[in-house]
Amino acid sequence: CFVCYQSGASITCQETGCGRSFHLPCAVQGQCVTQYFEEYRSFCGEHCPQQAVEAAPPKKTMCLICTDLVDDTKSYRTMVCPACQHAWFHRNCIQGHALRAGTSCFRCPLCRDADGFKDEMLRMGIRIPFRPPAWEEEPAAFRALGVRHGRCDASECLCPGGREQAEDEGPWKLLLCCSCAAEGTHRYCSGLAPSTNNWECQSC
Repeated sequence: CFVCYQSGASITCQETGCGRSFHLPCAVQGQCVTQYFEEYRSFCGEHCPQQAVEAAPPKKTMCLICTDLVDDTKSYRTMVCPACQHAWFHRNCIQGHALRAGTSCFRCPLCRDADGFKDEMLRMGIRIPFRPPAWEEEPAAFRALGVRHGRCDASECLCPGGREQAEDEGPWKLLLCCSCAAEGTHRYCSGLAPSTNNWECQSC
């Protein structure tokens, strides 16, 4: 392996005349690229593909994913969207995004271009798994986002049926905060008039 100088390197650079080999775990350290499509070609750091866009990041440009600063120019570590040429990100960050988004949802974090962006990232060695996004495979983690708040959060709930009881009208109608919808109250528990239909929690 031309990176760690140990034996067992099974990946060889596909550039004609280049005899460099490397281990897959050594690829990032050696700035090597493996293209995860069609022939699965690999290239050493000297012969790896380069982005053709002429853009350069302005000073103090932040990665759109981790918000840390990117390098001052395109490099193995710093990449740009070929479509808008304004979205800059670290290779490791866009790789993590690709693994979570999968082929169906992977696109530029800024301009939302999909086809051209995906083709360029594949060519530059970003692995995009052929599967739905991770957030659809793990619905339990996001199930609570679709649940409407359903309890009275008044400091003292006076409802005989308890904090979870709610009626369509009357003193025990449950009103959610009109700003955040994350807190609720029965009309009676917060001393609201029978005709009140809007209420804002103390936090808002």
